[in-house]
Amino acid sequence: MEIFLIWVGAANVVAIIMTLLDKSFARKKGARRIPEWKLFAAALLGGALGMYATMRRIRHKTLHKRFMVGLPMIIVLQIFLAVVGVYCVQAAG
Repeated sequence: MEIFLIWVGAANVVAIIMTLLDKSFARKKGARRIPEWKLFAAALLGGALGMYATMRRIRHKTLHKRFMVGLPMIIVLQIFLAVVGVYCVQAAG
């Protein structure tokens, strides 16, 4: 359980940093942006909640339905998988 919490915490920190960097790059003309697939990869690896909260807070990509619908769906999926995982661990042991 401790490893899981460390993983999720680290994934959220990385996702938040990526979101802040992408917002910073978006403000600069000609700056290379972080590809959307990399942002979604960070979200899928456990950083969806941090990324979604950061995007809402800094108003980044809030007009992109792909993010404003996709990230909450990933969050729900991750909560479901966490609950199932906890249940399976408790049932096994």
